[in-house]
Amino acid sequence: MTSTRERQRAAARAKLERDMAERAAAARKRRQLQASIGAGVALLLVVAGTVWLVVSLGDDTKTGGTQAAGATCDWTEIPAEQRSPTTKDVGLPPTTAKSTGSQIMTIDTNLGPITAKLNLHEVPCTAASFTHLAEKKFFDNTKCHRLVTQGLQVLQCGDPSVAAGSGWKETDGTGGPSYRFAEENLPTEKRPPYPAGVIAMANSGQPGTSGSQFFIVYGDSELPAQYTVLGTVTQGLDLVSQVGAAGDDGAFAQQAGGGHPKKEVVIKSLTMGAPVG
Repeated sequence: MTSTRERQRAAARAKLERDMAERAAAARKRRQLQASIGAGVALLLVVAGTVWLVVSLGDDTKTGGTQAAGATCDWTEIPAEQRSPTTKDVGLPPTTAKSTGSQIMTIDTNLGPITAKLNLHEVPCTAASFTHLAEKKFFDNTKCHRLVTQGLQVLQCGDPSVAAGSGWKETDGTGGPSYRFAEENLPTEKRPPYPAGVIAMANSGQPGTSGSQFFIVYGDSELPAQYTVLGTVTQGLDLVSQVGAAGDDGAFAQQAGGGHPKKEVVIKSLTMGAPVG
């Protein structure tokens, strides 16, 4: 027969085994709960990160949203005390610009429409400036003030102070917006650098002085590759050629060359289409 002491020992062992089994089961439950909580926290972090990413990038389908592929533009504002009477202040363009796809510029003139295609990956900031100025009707009812037919073949426009119907002034060619910006898309590897059909930006000859004035090239022109190539004419180059054939009055012959076009060109409006692509 089993003694009382042996029965007590057996009962104690059984209780210890039960206690150990219960503790092991409790530990497993704790680990499972912790794993479940950890997975939940990780999921919350992923969701929170996704929400942050969407908010920070913005919705590109909304007007004014930051573009996923864009450029940062620096506008150098001219101090008020340094502005000439021919400066037209319409504020500054946005500091971010779309840098993919293309945009169509339409110049509606008294002779007919002139259109050009701009590649935004080449001139994001210049295109953004033109879009801003066009929205402010900066170019409307202005005249193209300069024509060059000797050596170069270009028609220069974009001075807001050269108003239609006001004749010609000594200050023609000195006007622009209240800011300047850096050149883009310089044709350093192209010959000729400015072939017939391109539209390029005028500047003072110093870096970072692009403004609003531009020139339409109607015959291959050898110029230093320091002027932004804005785009390529897709319609209306024949109209510019007709202006060139009519000649100029030689008003700028002793300075930059050329003169006022004898066949007047009035920009009735300049508009920028919505970017495509």
